[in-house]
Amino acid sequence: MKSERIRVSKEFTFDMAHALFNYDGPCKNIHGHTYRLQVTIIGYPNQDPQNPKQGMVIDFGQLKYLVVKQIINKYDHALVLNEQVVATMGTNFSNISDKIIFVPYQPTCENLMLNIKNELAILLETEGYQLQAIRLYETPSSWAEWNLADD
Repeated sequence: MKSERIRVSKEFTFDMAHALFNYDGPCKNIHGHTYRLQVTIIGYPNQDPQNPKQGMVIDFGQLKYLVVKQIINKYDHALVLNEQVVATMGTNFSNISDKIIFVPYQPTCENLMLNIKNELAILLETEGYQLQAIRLYETPSSWAEWNLADD
């Protein structure tokens, strides 16, 4: 049987709060979303008949393990803020939450998705896999996405 490249995807959900620093709308206030993250890997299925993973591009369990370890555990139930908030307000944020992530960018859906893409691309490459696409839903009808074909 001829081997062809195949895309496999897995979807994850996590709850996260954020606020957009110096924004001119209601998203300047701390608010949360239930994010949906779709991760797509591209590759050739394993053709080794002696390998227990024969026929798989990646074991879905391994993909789940890698994404949960690198992304979901980090962002789930976290408050993500632009690091400029600290410089401007100088507030002790430990009173608000014990899981705050300060990032060097505005934590929009687009920027979060790119950050997640960059983290996963490096991790998956070290494991021998190629990231094909990422889609991050901030709401059921709003998302940002990246695809290798667009680069």
